[in-house]
Formats: sequence, structure tokens, C-alpha cells
Amino acid sequence: MDNQQKTYIVGQAEIPARPLDPALYLVATPIGNLGDITLRALETLAACDVLACEDTRVTRVLLDRYGIRQRPVAYHEHNAGEAGPKLIAALEAGKSVALVSDAGTPLVSDPGFRLVEQAQAAGVRVVPIPGPSSVLAALTASGLPSDSFLFAGFLPVKDGQRKSRLMELVAVPATLIFFESPRRLADMLVAMAEVYGDRRAAIGRELTKTFEEIRTGTLGELATHYADAATPKGEVVVCVGPPEEKADAPEDIDRLLVSLAGEMPASKAAAEAARMTGQPKQALYRRLMDLRDG
Repeated sequence: MDNQQKTYIVGQAEIPARPLDPALYLVATPIGNLGDITLRALETLAACDVLACEDTRVTRVLLDRYGIRQRPVAYHEHNAGEAGPKLIAALEAGKSVALVSDAGTPLVSDPGFRLVEQAQAAGVRVVPIPGPSSVLAALTASGLPSDSFLFAGFLPVKDGQRKSRLMELVAVPATLIFFESPRRLADMLVAMAEVYGDRRAAIGRELTKTFEEIRTGTLGELATHYADAATPKGEVVVCVGPPEEKADAPEDIDRLLVSLAGEMPASKAAAEAARMTGQPKQALYRRLMDLRDG
């Protein structure tokens, strides 16, 4: 494909795409509404020598929407070992390679970080093309503190492992952001309410799409709602507010001890609580015994 053919269409205008320098371009794509693509992203997708994506069928919809004549190649979790070296070889040969995920910013919960690591090891320039992100979209609409946040990805599927992971994050002084499957959302919220109590939270579902939903409330309220409601559809982002400044209040420590004791022996639960709160293990162990006796 020569340079004259590398164009993209915005409205009724067909715009030539300028040539790209050799590099690995990480291009953010819409998370639902195709109108959220940036002009820089369109030009990069049109001009690159190689376009790598998770699912060629999904990316084809975006390319057709903007009249981009590219033949994307697949790069995903199941073929990264085979496809990655081919992309690196193209980069080392002086080609420009653009990487996109099915939706949002590449490398967030996808295998793209491996390709970036390999590109950096090969001395290849890596260029981020920022844009849509479901993580930031949910956070900004949640009403929760946004000055400090932690993206924690997907929680484990099994209940015990899920609670253990939640307990590892219980004292993080930031808004926590998770991805979750719609069919597991209700169970996830129940576990969160048990571990985090009545922290404020927000559910972002089908963000930027026709049936977008942003529901806020305490974890208990949200757990009750989704337990009674039909299984929601679409991708889900869960935001949970940070612990209150009085995180070491007795009732918070009691809740932490009880949650930990449900997953491990009492002595280990006290040790883990001591690590999280900075309080003496012996005192926490005695408190746990009192709670059990009570």
C-alpha cells in the first residue's frame, strides 16, 4: 500500500495520513461509542505498516467506520508467543507497528505489556497514543476520590481467593477500581461488603454505549440491588471508595479480624491484621478470641 492510499475519513472528508516513524504505537480505541476515537489515533491506524489487534473482527468495525484500508493481524493472549516475535522482527526491520485492544487503552488487562517489554529490550521506540479508558471513565463518573486510585483488574473467581485478595487491599488509602464479569458481579459485591463494610462504591456498566448505567451507593446497597436484579449485561467496572481516615477504629479492626479469621487460623489472622494496621499481634489475637467467645 503506497502513501497515497493511506487515508482516513472524518465526516465527508478523506484525509491523507502522514508517514510514521518506525516505532511501536500503543493506540487507545473507543470503549463503546465509536465517536470517541481521536484524530491522532485515526491517522496512526491508517498510516502504520502493521496493525496488531486482539480480535480482527472487532477492529474491522472501527476501521470500516473511518474508511481505513488496513489488514489487521491478531495479537492476543493465546498467540502472543508466536505473533510477538513476528511483530518485533517487523519493528527491527524499520516498520511502524500499531497495537490496539478490542476496546480502550492497550496493556490494561491484556498481554500487550509483553510486546512492549520485548520492544524495549530490542531498543525499539514505544509511542503511546492516549485516548478512551473505561478505568478513568468509571472513576470520573463515580463521585469517589480521584486524587489517588489503584486499578486492581479482575478478582479471582473462587470465593476464598477473592476475599484474600480483597483483604490484601483493605488498607490501601485510595479508590480501588476493578473489572468484573456481569454474572459474577452480585457475588463480588457481597464479598466486598463483608470485607470493606459500607464503603461508598459505584458500578459503571456499558460505559459510553446506549444503555450506559452508573449506579452509586454503599457496598451493602449495591450488593442487595444486584442480588435481586436480573444478571446485568455488558462490561462492568467497579469503583470502591478508600477507607475512612479512622481506619483503625475498633469496629473496623473487628471487621478485619473476623474476615481474616474466616480464611485462616486465628494466630495467622492476628499476624496479618497486625501487618495491615500496625497494631500488636498479641493484642489483636486476644481481641479475636474475645470476639469468638462473644
